[in-house]
Amino acid sequence: MMIALSEKYALTIDEAAQYFNIGKNKLRELVKEPGCTFVMYSGNRCLIKRQKFEKYLDSIVYL
Repeated sequence: MMIALSEKYALTIDEAAQYFNIGKNKLRELVKEPGCTFVMYSGNRCLIKRQKFEKYLDSIVYL
């Protein structure tokens, strides 16, 4: 069963790059920022909390 990216709680870097149309390298930079609230880790796997990242994008002017 496939779940639409728009319905997932958290996205991998690859999924987030596709969903938000942002490069993978830029996403990796963003998750390394101190105080980043939209990232979580499952072992070595970096996941981006979709709704929190959407709110973050709404609050900024430049990426």
